Amino acid sequence: MSESAIKSVVFDMGGVLVELGPIAEIIGEEEISVQDFWAGWLRSPSVRAFERGRCSPEEFGDGFVAELGLAMPGDELVRRFAQWPKGLFPGSRELVASLIESGVEVSVLSNTNALHWEGQTDHEIIATMFDREFTSYTLGMVKPDAKIFEHVISELGHPPEQVLFVDDNQPNVDAARELGMDAALTRGIDQVREVLVYRGLL
Repeated sequence: MSESAIKSVVFDMGGVLVELGPIAEIIGEEEISVQDFWAGWLRSPSVRAFERGRCSPEEFGDGFVAELGLAMPGDELVRRFAQWPKGLFPGSRELVASLIESGVEVSVLSNTNALHWEGQTDHEIIATMFDREFTSYTLGMVKPDAKIFEHVISELGHPPEQVLFVDDNQPNVDAARELGMDAALTRGIDQVREVLVYRGLL
């Protein structure tokens, strides 16, 4: 791929540029496996509503606990969930800055919520890092729905093949590719850097 092929890079946040704690920190002493918890998370109406900005943290916590039959109260789940993001991976800020300095447009597309986006460690730094921010809770749309990718492509104004999307969730990567975007699955900043170097962007 030539150096000029990609005009815009769109990053997911958690697991890509921001470190997340282990799911076990959220589960605590609950009698549920990490795999079953994560599967429940991905199909949860309460999670989907929260990340679309359609319910409060309290409603999310109570709803998700009920859906999975967890023993912990909803407010305890919310407390644990709020502490899940641990801050930017070392080097994330510099990597994004390097892309912008080279003339590449850089955006974030994240399934997130007000609790995380506005309260996370490094929020003030993250708020200055990108040319554009696309957050699920402000848009009322979530990945991997095609609608949110179509919105991003339209807003960026580039052909989809000139937009690189980087995410740590395979269904999201697949959804982006189905719309013609270049997309890569990464986990952690080292893999992100490898993807960008391979495409001649760093």
